[in-house]
Amino acid sequence: MAELVRQQHVAADVAYHGFGFQESDDGDLPVPFPDDFKQGVFLNDFPGRLDIFSAGHTHTAAVTVEMWDREPPERNSSRWDEQAEADFESTSGEVAVWSMSLGRAEDVILLADSGGSWRVRVSCAGRSEAAALSEQEGTGEGVEKYLVQFWPAMA
Repeated sequence: MAELVRQQHVAADVAYHGFGFQESDDGDLPVPFPDDFKQGVFLNDFPGRLDIFSAGHTHTAAVTVEMWDREPPERNSSRWDEQAEADFESTSGEVAVWSMSLGRAEDVILLADSGGSWRVRVSCAGRSEAAALSEQEGTGEGVEKYLVQFWPAMA
């Protein structure tokens, strides 16, 4: 049975409908964030990088990041507006959160003590509320909620 190893909560600054997760040691990445960000694609992966397309233009999303020892059980899919999976490679075992407007955030997510290959599932709720809030007031905090689950790719 899969066991939760670690959990972190971060606030992701969303701008221009996007934010991302990128390998912390990003000097050698072929396509650093936000280069080639694709509008309208919920989860888009590049080597060492994951881009997330938000329904809201400018706001702060509530993100829960979980690290598991193997693939976690899927949660009730009816509670999520969007879900997608991708592969992720990390050379350092650490991931940084990136904003389109503010760049790299101070928060670093520890996947492991060293690099490796990971699988990741991203789930999101509150998309229609975030979109409506962006149209009405321009910003919001914690309306759009994400669950980002990492587990070793070989598990």
